Amino acid sequence: MAAFDPWSPAFVADPYPAYAELRSRGRVHYYEPTRQWLVPHHADVSALLRDRRLGRTFSHRFTHEEFGRTPPPAAHEPFHTLNDSGMLDLEAPDHTRIRRLVSKAFTPRTVESLVPTVRRLAAGLVAAIKDAGGGDLLAEVAEPLPVAVIAEMLGIPAGDRTLLRPWSADICGMYELNPSEEAAGRAVTASLEFSAYLRKLITERRNSPGSDLISALIAAYEEGDRLSEQEMISTCVLLLNAGHEATVNTTANGWWTLFRHPGQLAALHADHTLLSTAVEELMRYDTPLQMFERWVLDDIEIDGTVIPRGSELALLFGSANRDPERFAHPDTLDLARADNPHVSFGGGIHYCLGAPLARIELAASFGELLRRAPTMRLAAEPEWKPGYVIRGVKELLVEI
Repeated sequence: MAAFDPWSPAFVADPYPAYAELRSRGRVHYYEPTRQWLVPHHADVSALLRDRRLGRTFSHRFTHEEFGRTPPPAAHEPFHTLNDSGMLDLEAPDHTRIRRLVSKAFTPRTVESLVPTVRRLAAGLVAAIKDAGGGDLLAEVAEPLPVAVIAEMLGIPAGDRTLLRPWSADICGMYELNPSEEAAGRAVTASLEFSAYLRKLITERRNSPGSDLISALIAAYEEGDRLSEQEMISTCVLLLNAGHEATVNTTANGWWTLFRHPGQLAALHADHTLLSTAVEELMRYDTPLQMFERWVLDDIEIDGTVIPRGSELALLFGSANRDPERFAHPDTLDLARADNPHVSFGGGIHYCLGAPLARIELAASFGELLRRAPTMRLAAEPEWKPGYVIRGVKELLVEI
């Protein structure tokens, strides 16, 4: 287990050799520092994402004491109020009800209608960085595109959108393993500020509805679909956080991967029709969300090991996506890979609702950069952010 060290900068920079060791040593491993069971194989991760004996929460069935867990500190309450009412951390029937309402905004027709907007935004961002002769691809293209798209869907005024990314980053700090009290304090502050902002915006939309998602959620609530104001706030925050974090890191990590594989990048430049399979392969090869956690609600058994109720499983997406039992030559980047059932968007009832939109955003940004900046090259080797669960580089400096 020494190879698995999520607080080590060297491990965060390249966790894949450690994953290979975990897979070779078995299907499940107890990791004492986080009190979690690590699951590294693709078949197990895929099955456990759909196993109803597990849950993202246990509060619908047990108290903390009944589940053998210590309640979170009272000082963290604003974060948990916000987080625990979002559908990612809910189970049926609340999850079903909220997802049904929100999914109306992500129908194939609705998502397809966003394509011109996404392409227009991507074109403007790429033109700006090209005119400047380069810059930080993360801050100037990868981040602003998905944030602008989801903010537009929610109806957040353009002048307020600079607030969103810092709030999101601070809230997502609590999803890392054993977050510090300093990180928890930032998450609590961001939760309070973001919630207050959305509460005010919801009040405005009640008085003056628009065609945005917030107005639609209010209308659904008023028609008796029982979406509380807290659920609306938590849903909006989740849509922003989940709606851009993975896309941001797939973009920056993906280009860093392409720069290290010049033959594959050349093939992509030569044939832009590879773009759809390339996006999937970049998500598989260097997974933006490395770990997805689930609680054991009823005893389960994995390869002869009984995992008791009250335990927490850490499903290692990054390892599953490099599993040689599922992927041929998994450590080889193959942008034409056709058989690619990666788990980067999750699975089961918590499968990423925004996956079709994320694919559109990724295709738009990669496509625009390939077309408009074919000579783009790396200006400096990037450093990795310290977070492991949501894994990405601090910046990606390029020259054009």
